[in-house]
Amino acid sequence: MMLENFIKAIIVGLGASIPLGPLGIMCIQKTISKGRNSGFSIGLGSSLADVFYATIALFSLSFINNFIDQNRQWVMLIGGVVIFFIGLNIAVSNPVRQLRQPKKSNGSKHAQEVLQGFVVTISNPGALVLLLGFFALVGIDIGGHYTRYSVVVILAGVFLGTALWWFTLSTSINIFRRRFRLRQLLWINRISGTLIALLGLISAAEGLFRLVG
Repeated sequence: MMLENFIKAIIVGLGASIPLGPLGIMCIQKTISKGRNSGFSIGLGSSLADVFYATIALFSLSFINNFIDQNRQWVMLIGGVVIFFIGLNIAVSNPVRQLRQPKKSNGSKHAQEVLQGFVVTISNPGALVLLLGFFALVGIDIGGHYTRYSVVVILAGVFLGTALWWFTLSTSINIFRRRFRLRQLLWINRISGTLIALLGLISAAEGLFRLVG
């Protein structure tokens, strides 16, 4: 039963990560411009946020769930604004200038990227809905009476599933990274940053309409 739940949780993590939203675009952009580790760090931040939402789902933390549900419009508005500015920052960034700047320590750089990935994912309340749907799909009982060990196993499975997807995506994109020239990287930054900013703008607009509607 424990192994079965672990495998199911891995499937949940994979399924919840595959849809290509702002985080997927960010992972691809970071991998192309800065390498696999940067892209994977963005994904790890998302994995941590998914584990947070999975914890809410498993423990049926109704007070948190209700807070998110009752303030969904604010979460969408504020989260959308955050995503918009992250996208805007990517769109205007110059890869040539970045290469000439003194390099930060890898630990500091990757910690910032993990934080970025976490913020983008946690700003999207749809991530919780997606996880709930996949838990139901694979047959993991939401709010079931699990032992602490069982909960740890399920959460570890969700984390492993999401991390596996981000590792696969960043590694696959990294294979083709050397083929891109600096001018192409500039356009990749502009296009991916614009897409992320647009997605953030859509989320913020929807949240605003819900507030005034």
